[in-house]
Amino acid sequence: QVQLVESGGGLVQPGGSLRLSCAASGFAITRYVMSWYRQAPGKERELVARISAAGGTTTPADSMKGRFTISRDNAKNTMYLEMNSLKPEDTAVYYCNALGYWGQGTLVTVSS
Repeated sequence: QVQLVESGGGLVQPGGSLRLSCAASGFAITRYVMSWYRQAPGKERELVARISAAGGTTTPADSMKGRFTISRDNAKNTMYLEMNSLKPEDTAVYYCNALGYWGQGTLVTVSS
């Protein structure tokens, strides 16, 4: 059974950093594309970053390039999102996605 469990969200001041984790079970993360999405209040869910089965990464949005880094630990079957220089507009629920499944999300709040 596929399961995705996010963790690592919280309250952080502008300019701060957080690392989100997505622990996967029921499949090997090295065999499938995995993604981070986020949804801010009143907005549509948007793609944050994606990592391919081969380990190639992409961060489509210019607003996140250079600040957000996706990675994975194959031994732990876990994907990560390192977020630096956080801004209030990064406030959102962050979701892990793979194989059509979604995690429950983890809330990131950037505020002073």
